[in-house]
Amino acid sequence: MHPDNTHRELFKSIGRVLAQRRESTGLTQEQVAEVLQIGTEAVSRMERGITMPTIQRMAELADIYGCGIEELVIATSTRTSDQAELISQILHTLPEADRAMIVEVVQKIAERLKHHL
Repeated sequence: MHPDNTHRELFKSIGRVLAQRRESTGLTQEQVAEVLQIGTEAVSRMERGITMPTIQRMAELADIYGCGIEELVIATSTRTSDQAELISQILHTLPEADRAMIVEVVQKIAERLKHHL
């Protein structure tokens, strides 16, 4: 089955998230492939959005990257509620002063964008 354009973009988005998670954990594609007992090319194909990992594979990747499956998926969602949840997760990792600064910046950007529509 060849993915249509919508699915192709989703595959690429998930691939980018997988690559970012791998890089943030300091792992190479080779190390991930070894843990999953698959070839390095298979990891590369997932990260490039050529193939879509199964739910089982997503669970294994989430374990490797120390996160939940939902974190891998939510980062690619275009739903407002999912995007708000992702921002919340990011903010949760920061000190209060930094959170306040980010909220202020987001408010200013949103206001500017509204005025340019």
